[in-house]
Amino acid sequence: MRHRLLLGTAAAIAVAAAALLGGVFRDSSTAGRIAPRVASEQLAAGFASGDTTSLVTQLQAEVRARPDDGEKAALLGLAYQQRARETGDASYYVKSGQVLRRAIATAPNNLLAVNGLGALALAQHRFRDAHALGLRAKKISPTTARSYGVIGDGLLELGRYDEAFAAFDAMTRLRPGLASYSRVSYARELLGDIDGAEEAMQLALDTAAGRPEPTAWTLVQLGKLSWGRGRLDAAARLYREALRVNSGYIYALDALAQVEGARGHYGRAIALERQAVAAVPLPQFVAQLGDLLVAAGKPAEAQEQFRLVGAIEQLQIANGLKIDLESALYRVDHGIRLPESLALARRARAARPSILGDDVLAWALARNGRCAEARDASERSLRLGRQDASFLFHRGMIERCLGNEDTARDWFSRALDLNPHFSLRWAPVARKAVA
Repeated sequence: MRHRLLLGTAAAIAVAAAALLGGVFRDSSTAGRIAPRVASEQLAAGFASGDTTSLVTQLQAEVRARPDDGEKAALLGLAYQQRARETGDASYYVKSGQVLRRAIATAPNNLLAVNGLGALALAQHRFRDAHALGLRAKKISPTTARSYGVIGDGLLELGRYDEAFAAFDAMTRLRPGLASYSRVSYARELLGDIDGAEEAMQLALDTAAGRPEPTAWTLVQLGKLSWGRGRLDAAARLYREALRVNSGYIYALDALAQVEGARGHYGRAIALERQAVAAVPLPQFVAQLGDLLVAAGKPAEAQEQFRLVGAIEQLQIANGLKIDLESALYRVDHGIRLPESLALARRARAARPSILGDDVLAWALARNGRCAEARDASERSLRLGRQDASFLFHRGMIERCLGNEDTARDWFSRALDLNPHFSLRWAPVARKAVA
């Protein structure tokens, strides 16, 4: 099944790209009433279907007037999720869950509402719930492609890769397009086939033509594939194109800041990252801003940003987001309460037994001096063949922890050969070790 996914014309990760990877999109200028089918397709894909603020107001009024209208209630639930993505305010996820559960209580086979709850579970990183909801949606309608995306996205984070890839194959057979091609791209990336990942993402870009927000999102994903191979010029070109298509697109601002930081242009990088943080203060943006300020020789300003990361995480947790994995990685990277961070990484890996969970656990174990355990976890993290410089660097640090200096240098060299700029904080460590 894995090889068919790789060689076929088909299947990919991301719409829960909107949920898993972010999906914050600016309101477009087309406000007002829209057709329910158009709204459901756009919102379910994680893109705005017009002025989302006005849409929420419109749907709230319609649901109040007709509380038994399950379709409008489901649309309202999806619109709340879009507002969460646009604003970074996780309380909208709570509102989404409330209205979607009411819709299902009225009509248990409300497919849009069940898939909406699945998308919500993905957004909140409740992947077992997402998988179960995807299966429930599939039972209601075996020919609805969206359900297979929810199933596959949940399975990926649970480390059940062959089953996830099979779900993406099914999704693409049912409905080739941005959602399925982007999922295939991510699947190929996980398996180390970066050329194939770029090919599939290019297909996704072709299907997004003429739509600013989907086009910008896809250009950024293509840029990240170039970034992962150390191709700064290509990545920057794609990020700038995304900003040209969709001015102020925050994920392009954040990604371009990363490139400028890698080039040593810290003033430009900090200005770009501040724009992203001002628009939507996501923890990853704030953390990167802190790292850029450290690199620019402004440690006091950096500490302000690092304190803000913790405050934002607490708000996310209070509104139902499961962010153990992301929090553990941030804390281990920054040397924050390492024993506690290891416990957090263990919990995260238990909930998300994926290669990402294995890598974060390996890194946490290494930073706590648990070297042999760390190597076992690292072996698991590398089992699919993913080409990720951070994974390779972590393995180098584990070998150093074990006293295997020559082997460690080999891993550091592999990381730098893949992407010499993989981390503002850790790439210099690898370069020093190799030198």
